[in-house]
Amino acid sequence: MRVDPIELEVFKHLFHAIAEEMGAAVRRTAFSPNIKERRDYSCAVFDTAGLVLAMGDHMPVHLGSMPMSVRAAVSELALAPGDVAMLNDPFRGGTHLPDITVVAPVFIARGKRAARGGSPDFFVATRAHHADIGGAFAGSMGPCREIYQEGLRIPPVKIVRAGEIDRDVLALLLNNVRTPDEREGDLRAQLAACHTGMERLAELCRRYGTERVTRAGHALLRYSEQMMRAFLATVPPGAYVAEDFMDDDGTGDRQGQVRIALRITFPRRVSPSRPVIVDFTGSSPQVQGSINAVEAITYSACFYVFRCLLREDVPATAGLMQPIRLIAPSGTVVNARPPSAVAGGNVETSQRIVDVLLRALAQALPDRIPAASSGTMNNLTVGGIDDRGGNPRPFAYYETIAGGSGATPAHDGVSGVHTHMTNSLNTPAEALEYNYPFRVTRYALCSGSGGQGQFRGGDGLVREIELLTDATVTLLSDRRKTRPYGLAGGVDGAPGVTEITSTDGSTEVMPGKASRRLRRGDRIRIATPGGGGWGKRPDPFAEENS
Repeated sequence: MRVDPIELEVFKHLFHAIAEEMGAAVRRTAFSPNIKERRDYSCAVFDTAGLVLAMGDHMPVHLGSMPMSVRAAVSELALAPGDVAMLNDPFRGGTHLPDITVVAPVFIARGKRAARGGSPDFFVATRAHHADIGGAFAGSMGPCREIYQEGLRIPPVKIVRAGEIDRDVLALLLNNVRTPDEREGDLRAQLAACHTGMERLAELCRRYGTERVTRAGHALLRYSEQMMRAFLATVPPGAYVAEDFMDDDGTGDRQGQVRIALRITFPRRVSPSRPVIVDFTGSSPQVQGSINAVEAITYSACFYVFRCLLREDVPATAGLMQPIRLIAPSGTVVNARPPSAVAGGNVETSQRIVDVLLRALAQALPDRIPAASSGTMNNLTVGGIDDRGGNPRPFAYYETIAGGSGATPAHDGVSGVHTHMTNSLNTPAEALEYNYPFRVTRYALCSGSGGQGQFRGGDGLVREIELLTDATVTLLSDRRKTRPYGLAGGVDGAPGVTEITSTDGSTEVMPGKASRRLRRGDRIRIATPGGGGWGKRPDPFAEENS
């Protein structure tokens, strides 16, 4: 059946607009600065089979893996009209425990079919990073050795039943976190976003008819697959091999770096029986620390990289990955088994997986692929008691700090920007000081940290914070020992460094993955890595000498 290209384009934007409006609902109603200021959330629309039809322009690390959480919720729960599922289990499609996913079924026909237990017509879902989900460290991002230390692990459960919040489930969650009021506010923001998505899908079906909307969704899936196949056909066939490393696992037990190995094989002709093979065989076994990535993270990184290679107007649906087969051996750092700690796999190892994918693809597409970006999210969490105003109360602060992006074959890299698997913003200094007992003493570009080359890598940032109360400070970062690579002769970007300055004036270099108890008046200074350069820097004297 021939699809009208104009109608296809209209429905692509309609589905995308629903996901974007869901994101706006989360942002406007959330309590925490991490969601309303940094925008650490994602929203998506799914068909009746749980295949993603549209994603908001949100967090790549969330979006590529969210379909697995939707499938887990659908397979383990009987979702009726008015029900909403909640989960954060990394081994059921989640990323790490602070990322709570909320999944709502959308029943357009609420009559006899829904009453008989018929399948929903669509699903909508939101995922948001909660600044604390319990566990041994404030912010739930500490150097743990098993997932039980990282926080509350939630299997698929119903947080809403027949339109009413399940108070018992909510109480169980809120009694296991440090900041229950903020957590409830953020969770309710996610529920509001799902309600918005459900309403907009119902309006869409009333306007065009459910059958037509469903047909358009199927057409978008096929179109995305066709566009990916068309692109893959332009890549020179062959096998492209690359590797890169994590600094360490943060425990001090492991000697040497943690390896991410990759082999991408493009057949001469991509077909259903001969897909592109993305094989991570040879990567290090899962480690004691928290940098283990679950399979959903590795899949998400692959989805992101291959999506970036297509034109911007190609819809980001489940069809994109149909011609691509992922091999992530179980028990490795790219597909860890429980009870591994995984908080850093989502935020740090995901970035290195992207680096390795781009490094391999640069061999096949040298005029398309940028040098490495900062390669870390520089996760900073601070927790303690905020005693300002004479009303002591617990607080948990979390943010990721931007770095430099890698130079491209045509442009310099961008300075002070979140790249690849994070698409969030830096917390404004004003919001930081208003909400937490901190003082921002410096916030600037880290001049000269970008790698030199024909095109220069972007510079990282310097963020220095003075504590106005005693607190536990936890850092989860990378690229402190390794450096973001340059390409085509470009120079590597500078590594990051974190320093603690005590009130007595002494300074300590903090490891990339560590936790410290600091006193009022102590300062923490984070300088993030720059991006790699691209191409050899021209010799200014070469032309004169010739």
